Amino acid sequence: MAADPRAKAATLNLRRRLLSSSCRLFFPEDPVKIIRSKGQYLYDEQGREFLDCINNVAHVGHCHPIVVQAAHEQNLVLNTNSRYLHDNIVDYAQRLSETLPKELSVFYFLNSGSEANDLALRLARQYTGHQDVLVLDHAYHGHLSSLIDISPYKFRDLDGQKEWVHVVCTPISTQVSFHPQTWTTWQCLSLQAPLPDTYRGLYREDHPNPAEAYANEVKNVINIAQEKGRKIAAFFAESLPSVAGQIIPPAGYFSQVAEHIRRAGGLFVADEIQVGFGRVGKHFWAFQLEGESFVPDIVTMGKSIGNGHPVACVATTQAVSRAFEATGVEYFNTFGGNPVSCAVGLAVLDVLETEQLQAHATNVGNFLMEHLSQQKAKHPIIGDVRGTGLFIGVDLIKDETLRTPATEEAEYLVSRLKENYILLSTDGPGRNVLKFKPPLCFSLDNAQHVVAKLDDILTDMEEKVRSCKTLRIQPNSAKHPSGKWDLMFVLHLHQEIHDKMFSRFRG
Repeated sequence: MAADPRAKAATLNLRRRLLSSSCRLFFPEDPVKIIRSKGQYLYDEQGREFLDCINNVAHVGHCHPIVVQAAHEQNLVLNTNSRYLHDNIVDYAQRLSETLPKELSVFYFLNSGSEANDLALRLARQYTGHQDVLVLDHAYHGHLSSLIDISPYKFRDLDGQKEWVHVVCTPISTQVSFHPQTWTTWQCLSLQAPLPDTYRGLYREDHPNPAEAYANEVKNVINIAQEKGRKIAAFFAESLPSVAGQIIPPAGYFSQVAEHIRRAGGLFVADEIQVGFGRVGKHFWAFQLEGESFVPDIVTMGKSIGNGHPVACVATTQAVSRAFEATGVEYFNTFGGNPVSCAVGLAVLDVLETEQLQAHATNVGNFLMEHLSQQKAKHPIIGDVRGTGLFIGVDLIKDETLRTPATEEAEYLVSRLKENYILLSTDGPGRNVLKFKPPLCFSLDNAQHVVAKLDDILTDMEEKVRSCKTLRIQPNSAKHPSGKWDLMFVLHLHQEIHDKMFSRFRG
């Protein structure tokens, strides 16, 4: 650490000069300079403490002393590649195997979730002899070229959809009349079938069997792909879709999807990179929410696995692994499975167990869900509160009938929370879902504090902002003489409040 800390403005200027603008910052109008962390807290250059509600990478807490010590001690002794025998890699594989169904008994170690999903794609294609992949709408599976191709969240802004990718998605245009048996084409060959979202999706909370209905949409996508001569290698899905808006699929959905995929000759890949390792509370892995009988063919892990250290893993079956080995081509990853990374991974598992963080995620998550639901009853802008453990989404809406995403209001709310030293962000296609994915040491007091601030800010928004129906807009507060709402007036109001808020931090 430098003896004379650099001023925040100087750091920002250097970043703007030396780093690409595509490497974005949180709160770009007034970014936070973080210089240290501990547990669920981040500290800026002035020593101000921020409560971290979104960093699911620091899974057991920022700079956990046991994890830091494990990395340091192993670094003092040895760090080399996995071509030499070493106990750490086999001990780690053994410990992971104890958390998974017995069928998932072969492990590959890597450095990032993107590497893990890329390997999963290779494994599936080698095993099946097929090329095509099915993914959910708004999915994100990594930043490698192979994964951008199967991530609608990214490829829609780039080269578009490849012929071998099939997206299970909803129509983009709200003007298009849609029915489960009506199939149209979206840009670049996408077929219309919905994300398993029971709040704003095609089959909602009042449907008698949303799991079957949504799974049948996947079946329809498969059938149409096969009619075109396409062969399915894999279905990729986060066990709980996060970028798509903290979605909780209806129970039984993935089990039925797996049946359709396997009948088509493909494999089921469960992406646990954001939701594994006890985050969901009830289970160690989010895919286990489907029940004991559900076993994916491949499970990918990253982010939380190393608590900030670059570690990742792919777990699969003996049959899939043998097909990969049959090529005769070695799989070697220079840093994957090195002694330091495995020591870190083992330490994370130790902390999860000794500090009972999975049970803690259940207790705090239930408390947070209950208190957020109370806010939903109080504030109409909260359309839905959903989640399990410490994976929670708060869906903000402009109106209760259409459930229109309250995008601008969500952005404003997150900015106000930051002003109160609480770091939260949004996700979902409408960027209107507040996402809670804090370190698992997040406490009951933290949850109560966040909810209280959320209540205060929403109450203030209802009194002063009133930019949508759910903020209880008063008559004539933002209307033309014609009686129509003046959108430019509302946007101007947003900007005025925004500028006043950030002026406190500038200078």
